[in-house]
Amino acid sequence: MRLQMSHLASRSTWQRYLLKPWIVGALVCAQLSVFALEINQANEAELDSIKGMGPAMTRKVLIARGDKPFVNWKDLMSRVTGIGKNKAQQFSDQGVLVNGLAFTP
Repeated sequence: MRLQMSHLASRSTWQRYLLKPWIVGALVCAQLSVFALEINQANEAELDSIKGMGPAMTRKVLIARGDKPFVNWKDLMSRVTGIGKNKAQQFSDQGVLVNGLAFTP
């Protein structure tokens, strides 16, 4: 009986060490998939959910994007008034992407 208890204790420890990295990895993957938002594909509600965007800027983005998709962050900043380097960095920090790329100053 004592041997079985020892075996279970070591198995439990082994499982705990394997479980921790798995949980962390799963949470990181979930966070990345939840927070990544492609500005060329986002709908109005998704754009409104970005901290600092607001309804007026969302409309500007949708109107500018209606002409043609944004090529990069520089294109977005030149076509949408109110989005400068600071806003672009703020949006990028929240997971907003332009053509799959984060903002780089």
